[in-house]
Amino acid sequence: MKKTFREILPFEKPVVELQKKISEMEEYARETGVDLTDDIRQLSKKAESLRKDIYSKLSPWQRVQLARHSDRPFTLDYIELMTEDFIELHGDRCFADDPAMVGGIGKIGDHRIIIVGHQKGRDVKEKLHRNFGMSNPEGYRKALRLMKLGAKFNMPILCLIDTPGAYPGLGAEERGQAEAIARNLLEMSRLSVPIVVVVIGEGASGGALGIGVGDVILMMENCWYSVISPEGCAAILWKDNAKAETAASAMKLTAPDLLKLGVIDSILPEPLGGAHWNPEETAETLKTAVLKEFERLSHKPVDQLIEERIKKYEAMGAWKE
Repeated sequence: MKKTFREILPFEKPVVELQKKISEMEEYARETGVDLTDDIRQLSKKAESLRKDIYSKLSPWQRVQLARHSDRPFTLDYIELMTEDFIELHGDRCFADDPAMVGGIGKIGDHRIIIVGHQKGRDVKEKLHRNFGMSNPEGYRKALRLMKLGAKFNMPILCLIDTPGAYPGLGAEERGQAEAIARNLLEMSRLSVPIVVVVIGEGASGGALGIGVGDVILMMENCWYSVISPEGCAAILWKDNAKAETAASAMKLTAPDLLKLGVIDSILPEPLGGAHWNPEETAETLKTAVLKEFERLSHKPVDQLIEERIKKYEAMGAWKE
């Protein structure tokens, strides 16, 4: 499989270099007619073995790096791969549209649903346009507007989290960043339709929680989810954000840690090497999991759905002797 990435992480280099050699050999064989089948097969086995060795023992910091990978699928990528008849809706009807938060109506399987999620960019121009996935208050208000639309027309809601945090700029604070997030927490807790939340990349602080209240919280294998970034934690504890790797190990921010702590409900496996190695397979895994949860939740009476959602969050962080 030929893969070309914009970004190569330090621990990925041996695998990518081997993959490049395989591609070069395949191209040479096509151009010259020389039979290199055995050599390519052996090198492919070596590459696969190396990938398994590297990605089977990733550290928390390496998972943080994978969650931030610029080639990783973003919300709009999953929407394109998973949904039919998607219509993007814009604006919060109060101030403006926020490109860092996207959403609309689409169909997954037999379910017509509302989808909202953070959206990052890949090149410099798109990153600036999407504000690096950091939403302003109007982004959270747009998301809430769409979720209320879902509740009005009995459409379940899918929230995709991938943000380094809510935008901390002066304008965002003047327009009520904290109030917008707090309002979402309150309103999402009592919406009358099923809500499935999935962490697909980074899940940082209130920026993630602003669309993070749901009946089920799923998390992809190579993601992180925490009250603060490892760099922010390191800057506070050691006055040195270079200690981010140490902080990542201590913060319990990976999917296995959070599953053990009861913060999330399930981990979605990724292709070997991460979601960016096979976005189509990752999207299929996500689609299957989301449909399963919607089918399960759709049979619950509204009162029971809301009561269980509230109790779910009340139980988080509870002290046990």
